[in-house]
Amino acid sequence: MKTTILATLVLIASAGLSWAGAAEGKEVYTAKCAVCHGPNGEGKPAMAKMLNATMPALASKEVQAKTDAQLQAVILKGQGKMKPIAGVTEKQAADVVAFVRTLK
Repeated sequence: MKTTILATLVLIASAGLSWAGAAEGKEVYTAKCAVCHGPNGEGKPAMAKMLNATMPALASKEVQAKTDAQLQAVILKGQGKMKPIAGVTEKQAADVVAFVRTLK
């Protein structure tokens, strides 16, 4: 029973992200994320210092090892000192994740 529920949830989550587009994600990223994370996801040291936070590069193994659903949750719900990104839909968050995957 648990396996069936888990498999169903994974299928739903992956199906929801399958329509993500990296080109659209780059537009959202540039408008909403680049101010802190830099134009290529390298992070801005001054912003990290101001927030007294670590900001790994989005191309790093640490970030790229996260699942699409985990990255989307960070965008929509925030994590640590990063607040949720206002005005971003689930589709836009999935698009940003697709763009972040191109930074490898």
